[in-house]
Amino acid sequence: MVIKRLFSLLFFCTISFGFVQCSYSQNQETATAKEKKKKKRKKVRLPDIDLSHWKVTLPVTNDKGKPYEIEPPAIHDFASNEIAKPYMYIDSTAGAIVFHAMPTESTTRNTKYTRSELREQMVPGENNVNWTFADGGNMKATIAMESSSRADNGKYHRTIIMQIHGRLTNEQRDLIGADDNNAPPILKIYWDNGKIRVKTKVLKDLNASDEQILHEDAWDDDAGYNFPTEVGFGKFDLEVRVTEGKMLIVLNGSEYKSYEGIHMEKWGVFENYFKAGNYFQSRDAGAFSKVKFYKLEVSHPE
Repeated sequence: MVIKRLFSLLFFCTISFGFVQCSYSQNQETATAKEKKKKKRKKVRLPDIDLSHWKVTLPVTNDKGKPYEIEPPAIHDFASNEIAKPYMYIDSTAGAIVFHAMPTESTTRNTKYTRSELREQMVPGENNVNWTFADGGNMKATIAMESSSRADNGKYHRTIIMQIHGRLTNEQRDLIGADDNNAPPILKIYWDNGKIRVKTKVLKDLNASDEQILHEDAWDDDAGYNFPTEVGFGKFDLEVRVTEGKMLIVLNGSEYKSYEGIHMEKWGVFENYFKAGNYFQSRDAGAFSKVKFYKLEVSHPE
């Protein structure tokens, strides 16, 4: 009886230890697999964007009550800038820079809207060196709308994701008596309720003099154009190609909208610069949008 009990006890202990060993071994394997997955998830992916020739304007004010800006070379460290972090930051899982904007008091001149948007600087830190259509230029980007609020009508709020903005030279500014160098944007590209919408300018009077066309009120908005493909919240490629007297917008390498003729020819009088990011088009309370840029590059013929 005693022997049987001892045998049973030893047998039970052996089986018990075997089970624990098995269980321990299995847990080890599970833990190792989890660690591998965790490491895989934590793999950092950086956006393919060189910020050497860009400055950013953010939807927050500086100590003078004006929109907060970061120029090169400081913009290279935007990810560690505490002021910039809520509005321009890296999504290392997606490999993109996120531009976040919402209604605030940080508005630039001649607009009621706020932005988390890049402005091209051909010479880093300098706004006075720009390009004309005769010079030409290309801007290419891979973009996605990460999230956006809706208006009362149920449609998503609009966001301008790319622009070509006009600029007066100092001589042109003085000639027309303007108090700044601002000229209209010849191109606005919107993310508009899941579609890509393009707007440009047309000259009101084709017989206007060279001096008259320098005034902002000499130009009007065109009717606009929607690309057929709905991009929604997916990733898409967008390209803008500018040559003398012509502007071409390309969506996903397969859909095209071309602008040429008298209006583009007349626009040749202005200097220009590219813009990209999130120029949010709403003042609704609680409204916002977040735009991801995976790639962004600008080039000009030498």
